[in-house]
Amino acid sequence: MTAKPHLRLGVNIDHVATLRNARGGVHPSPVFAAELAAGAGADGITAHLREDRRHIREADLHGIKASVNLPLNMEMAASTEMRDIALAVMPNAVCLVPENRQEITTEGGLDVAGQAQRLKPVMDALKDAGIRLSLFVEADAHHINAAADLGADIVELHAGAYSIAEAQAQEQAQDAEYRRLLMGAELAARLNLECHAGHGLDFANVGRVAAIPQVVELNIGHYLMGAAIETGLAAAIKTMRQRMDEARA
Repeated sequence: MTAKPHLRLGVNIDHVATLRNARGGVHPSPVFAAELAAGAGADGITAHLREDRRHIREADLHGIKASVNLPLNMEMAASTEMRDIALAVMPNAVCLVPENRQEITTEGGLDVAGQAQRLKPVMDALKDAGIRLSLFVEADAHHINAAADLGADIVELHAGAYSIAEAQAQEQAQDAEYRRLLMGAELAARLNLECHAGHGLDFANVGRVAAIPQVVELNIGHYLMGAAIETGLAAAIKTMRQRMDEARA
């Protein structure tokens, strides 16, 4: 039997910055949270620099790059402003996501097929600089194929609908969404796209997604930060790592 590849855990530290910004100042520190995550077994750090700077700021990205010896995954909109910041920060990877000023959090996948002409110049500039390119998409063949056509290195499958169905105890809907994620991951692998998944994953629902052999990275943030209030961040990350490893085995 062929062994499944190691499943990486990317810890999103956005909501540490959300808490800091609620009062201003410098506490709590997203950079310190990233250092804690590294020590607890995270494989990478994810941070979303929004155009309205509601949580992460440019200084946070530079601080993480300087202080944390883990790959940095910078989530951002496909704008020229964000492109220029990414070229200054030089993260390991950039994940292009849809962004709506009125949303509380990212509400869905990127319309890759419909926005290809807008995405391509930003993607080309980042790839030319040696930054890996990820696109946050629904587990939909139309958009996954479009991502491959645009030269993306990675697709991150939006697990939001799967997670919502689990939270609402809608078993049939969750099964259907799981099958969509499974088929999306299989298609990504056939297209030689590295496959990640994220959004809404928690201790209860992570197992099925972690067991998909084509998925090589999960990006998890909000749930871990909430669990950290009860157990501490390091303990929350170690528990998530354990759940992922058990499912992978």
